[in-house]
Amino acid sequence: MEELLAWIARGLVDEPHAVRVERVDEGDVVVLRLHVADDDVGKVIGRQGRVARALRTVVRSAGARADRRYVLEIAD
Repeated sequence: MEELLAWIARGLVDEPHAVRVERVDEGDVVVLRLHVADDDVGKVIGRQGRVARALRTVVRSAGARADRRYVLEIAD
């Protein structure tokens, strides 16, 4: 899951080498924290949060397939 999220994020940003995904297991929930360069945060969030919403949908859908609950956080 982390690789998929990182691959998608690298395609969106100007500095793909700065993309990093951190996985934190919190009970039955898996939190994926997406770290990007400061200048690329707006590109990952998108206008009115549309890109972030789409990324969260992909993560949630993949988690449903694996019978896990995934949550995406975009870190500053």
